Amino acid sequence: MPVKIGNIIIPTADQDRALTSYTDVLGFEKRAELSFGGGLRWIEVAPTGSATTIAICPPGPGVTPGGKETGISLHTEDADAFHSHLKAAGVDVDDTVGRYEGAPPTFWFRDPEGNSLMVSQAP
Repeated sequence: MPVKIGNIIIPTADQDRALTSYTDVLGFEKRAELSFGGGLRWIEVAPTGSATTIAICPPGPGVTPGGKETGISLHTEDADAFHSHLKAAGVDVDDTVGRYEGAPPTFWFRDPEGNSLMVSQAP
């Protein structure tokens, strides 16, 4: 049976702040915003053309938002330029782009709630 990844969820306490960061700073597009039970919102964002979305949604029962290693890896054509863009926008980003033998240029940044995402230069 074919399976694909629909979205990756990042529990977020302040969805408006996260949405601004992902759209205005990272340049993602908002793909969905749905209301559900008790005034909660389900919001999905993604880079243009990406099949998989990131859902920035309220934390579920017993889930503490923020400060997590998401395991999300973003690819860019120019890691140095993207790093400079994020730094200029005030994003919590590593001081430098890492350069490791046998690996593409790579760095990490944290979203407004401290969730960590990796960026590497696409080969």
